[in-house]
Amino acid sequence: MNGIVRFLASSGFLLLPSLATASAQVSLHSERLEITHDKPYVMVMVNGRGPFRFVIDTGTGGPAIVTPELADTLGLPVTGQARLTDPSGQGERREQIVQIDSLVVAGVEFTGIKAIRHALGGEDGTCQGLLGFPLFRDYLLTLDYPNRTITLASGSLRPDGVHSVLPFRMPEGVPIVLLRIGDTAVEAQFDSGGTGLSLPEPLVGRLKLSSGPVPYGNGQSLATRYQVKAARLADDVHLGRYSFPHAVVEVNPAFPLANLGAQAIGNFSVTFDQRNQLLAVYSARQSFHLDLAPTEVRMKNAPPAKPVDQALVPVG
Repeated sequence: MNGIVRFLASSGFLLLPSLATASAQVSLHSERLEITHDKPYVMVMVNGRGPFRFVIDTGTGGPAIVTPELADTLGLPVTGQARLTDPSGQGERREQIVQIDSLVVAGVEFTGIKAIRHALGGEDGTCQGLLGFPLFRDYLLTLDYPNRTITLASGSLRPDGVHSVLPFRMPEGVPIVLLRIGDTAVEAQFDSGGTGLSLPEPLVGRLKLSSGPVPYGNGQSLATRYQVKAARLADDVHLGRYSFPHAVVEVNPAFPLANLGAQAIGNFSVTFDQRNQLLAVYSARQSFHLDLAPTEVRMKNAPPAKPVDQALVPVG
């Protein structure tokens, strides 16, 4: 989710690609991914009913979100409240926690899930829920974008000298990896629910640019609204041994960390090992074009847009 959501609660499971390594005993469960606007969607059974369409969002630091409509349809019991914040630190919301007894993804059943009842917007508004990164903590989770497959497995990854297997940290349930832009090391959230490469405004002021920043559009997150600018980097972006030459990036005034989203991640087969805090990225190519996500197309006779939530804090 672009503009990561932080949760109070968490519970989880995960998967693996061919390049990086597993233990001798590996149990694999796979299912087809739907890739829409570079984001990964999967069909999920909830309490024996469905299937329902969920987006997999490694930028969400809780196990699951379900829409109010799905929670009401399934009669999910409310068990408490959660405090939701985003990295801007400008505000928070309180939402209900609901109990999911059984959630089946790619042939693997997760039980006793505490999910957040919360409406999803944008493209995610076309699905019934979201699977966050901590859900997969007990498995190797592989999102194979080129082959459109999600796999859950046992096993572990092994370091390879930071070529294709990269360390990450996850202080709030979201993986954070190290990028290199020219000679500058940049920590970035590895966010399958994000868009392209979003950089905080103060960082962009220290980087070499070949053009921009120029106004690009307006954005909003859980708690904030802000103007987005665009800039082209003079230096290449490196993720391990892979590169994005002279990427066009989003300049974000609201968030303190960079965010590497679906347009970049979608070039790879990615495996996450939460126990060892390693992720493996693999592609037959080594260099990729990276631009901004296209702006939303709107038909002339479309219904009026939903007005901006005035509770959102303006930033920038």
